[in-house]
Amino acid sequence: MKPKILFLCTGNSARSQIAEGLLRSMAGEHFDVFSAGTEPKGSILPEVQEAMREIGIDISKQWSKSVTEYLGKAHFAHVITVCADAEENCPAVFLNMGTHEHFPFDDPSKAEEEQRLELTRRVRDQIEQRLHLWLTEQSITPIDYRQL
Repeated sequence: MKPKILFLCTGNSARSQIAEGLLRSMAGEHFDVFSAGTEPKGSILPEVQEAMREIGIDISKQWSKSVTEYLGKAHFAHVITVCADAEENCPAVFLNMGTHEHFPFDDPSKAEEEQRLELTRRVRDQIEQRLHLWLTEQSITPIDYRQL
């Protein structure tokens, strides 16, 4: 059974969705990957879908969901918060599971509409770099999904 990873943010509309899609593409054979929000927005930002499509990752099957969907139902080997608000508001039950790490990134949803795609791309690339480092720390060689 593969270890479960949970990426947690506030709205589950951008950063945690990006991280879920990236890790699934980079090391999906090693982990079951999930994302959730402390206050889910109910949808993924169109700019997030576009930025992921640009690098060949289809996240159209992912959806915005609440962290409460997993309470009492799943044990996560790793819980990774990707925003300060989620770090502060993460249910303690998740912080007591496995490894808890905090990877802070800017929030694309807070950018002006005309700058949102550019910020989303930058955040996507930062998350990818951080996950690459994290996988190396786990002694896992990431798949070069961009060449698939």
